[in-house]
Amino acid sequence: MTDDEILAEFRAADALLQGHFLLSSGRHSEYYLQCARVLMDTARAGRLASALAAKLPRDLRQAIDIVVSPAMGGVIIGHEMGRALGKPALFVERPTGTFELRRGFAIDPGAKVLMVEDVVTTGLSSREAMDAVRAAGGDVIAEAALVDRSAGSNIDLGVPFYPLVAINFPTYAADELPPELAATPAIKPGSRSVAA
Repeated sequence: MTDDEILAEFRAADALLQGHFLLSSGRHSEYYLQCARVLMDTARAGRLASALAAKLPRDLRQAIDIVVSPAMGGVIIGHEMGRALGKPALFVERPTGTFELRRGFAIDPGAKVLMVEDVVTTGLSSREAMDAVRAAGGDVIAEAALVDRSAGSNIDLGVPFYPLVAINFPTYAADELPPELAATPAIKPGSRSVAA
């Protein structure tokens, strides 16, 4: 899929939002890609996961034993990536603030893990999820994501990173908001929706 085809999938799902958003990274943006909306159509989710799997080098695809994603946002795309790659898919979650395996999930010692996210902005959530995988005995060999929102900041995940599309909408710290954003309240979209 081309970048235009990928963005067309987001537009078709009304998943490209405009307003004032507080991102999970703590930064603010005028635009937000609501991956949950684009993934709610199972056929679309499958197409996007297949396109993302196709971006991975062949030797990497063959080395993967298991796909792991962080809850909540990564669960659907992680599951679809597991399907596209023919690998088991599980997720880590943070019931007490730190990612951990639950629900009877286990990772065999030394298992080669592909971490899969919906959106990566700073990489903090990814690195924390990878720490949980390593603590459980897994070996994270790469990360894939639907969207790279790092805006060219060259985030360091410690493993190769394969995004389906890079979106470079400007983001701002709270103390550097443009006047038009500062004049409106921020909405925190996603699974932890709280106004700021």
